[in-house]
Amino acid sequence: MKKLIWLFLSLFAFNVFATPVNVNTADAKTISDALSGIGLKKAEAIVKYRTEKGLFKTVEDLTNVKGIGQKTIDKNKKDILLSDTPAEATTPSADTKAVTEPSKDVKPK
Repeated sequence: MKKLIWLFLSLFAFNVFATPVNVNTADAKTISDALSGIGLKKAEAIVKYRTEKGLFKTVEDLTNVKGIGQKTIDKNKKDILLSDTPAEATTPSADTKAVTEPSKDVKPK
């Protein structure tokens, strides 16, 4: 009996491990599959909103979509992307390098 329960749970484990989704580019089906508490109707509302109003600039902008509240955002925050490039993959800017690297004009005393 335990094996049967384990098999049943493992078949539905894919729902537990959501894949992050870019709400600015994904279609409604992909959004609804990836986010908890977002069905196809709400996902279609997300796509319609971004088509009419433009891309989402912050995750909290999703609360402007009818039917999506802060609780839904909080529950899915780690799985919502606004671009295809993860923030960790960005390289430091030239300004950052200038602050962290010592000037070559300074001579030791």
